Amino acid sequence: MREICRKFFRFGVLIVGLSSLGGCGWVLLNSKGSVGLQERDLIVLCTGLMLIVVLPAIVLTFVFAWQYRAANHKARYMPEWAHSTRIEAVVWGIPILIIVTLATIVWKSTNALDPYRPLDVPGQPINVEVIATDWKWIFIYPDLGIATINQLVFPAHREVAFSITSNSTMGTFFIPQLGGQIYAMAGMRTQLHLMANEEGKFRGMSGNFNGPGFSDMKFIATATSEDDFQRWVKQVQTSPNRLDFNTFQKVATPSQGTAVVQFSRVQPGLFRAVIDQFVAPGADAAAHTALNFSASSKREE
Repeated sequence: MREICRKFFRFGVLIVGLSSLGGCGWVLLNSKGSVGLQERDLIVLCTGLMLIVVLPAIVLTFVFAWQYRAANHKARYMPEWAHSTRIEAVVWGIPILIIVTLATIVWKSTNALDPYRPLDVPGQPINVEVIATDWKWIFIYPDLGIATINQLVFPAHREVAFSITSNSTMGTFFIPQLGGQIYAMAGMRTQLHLMANEEGKFRGMSGNFNGPGFSDMKFIATATSEDDFQRWVKQVQTSPNRLDFNTFQKVATPSQGTAVVQFSRVQPGLFRAVIDQFVAPGADAAAHTALNFSASSKREE
């Protein structure tokens, strides 16, 4: 009776453990972008090649345990056995071939999927400057003169060229279904090129723990049609908010769960000014750019 209870208990623990995985999403294998699809295929291919070694080893473990169990008196007993050329050839030869194959694949894919390399797709890319702060994302569209907080919108089937930096701690800019992630670091500019193959909403996040507000450092990346994107741009341009360097410093103060905010006008060179503030001459350059922006705004008014 006790043994039966133990079996049911183990079975129950297994069921509970498996049910807890119900909330897990296979976003990396459900890619919606050209880069993400290539990375998904690379993951599947490399995993399959490594399983060529792993699966036989797992199977043979059980085979040997069964074949040479104490109760099997028919198993061959060879106490003088010491070497087999065939076994050595298999044990060393197959892993070497797999390593060479993986190295070749990784070398080619590393160059093909270089995040700094523009995608080979027709049309002009959408340029987006990304600034990570504690704990929110600021997206600047330099060609359109608008900006948002925690809202990223772009047309599907069109390349998006990201320039990424951080105003404080290091984080990673990551949209799992579109592919790739890259670090956002203070005083540095990294790049990433992505494209959505279809319209939809995709979860974006910071993939690097950087403080108590890390769990709220999320955004929704929305891929729309060209017409819907233009309508969204016009809607943002009606916002009364303006983003200059002084406003940015207020926005960048640590906060959690920040709502979406839109800016109809952005100080030219703000992204560069954020990077330059971490270098001694850059602080003066940032202040000088802010004064020019303020002066031009007063002239317009």
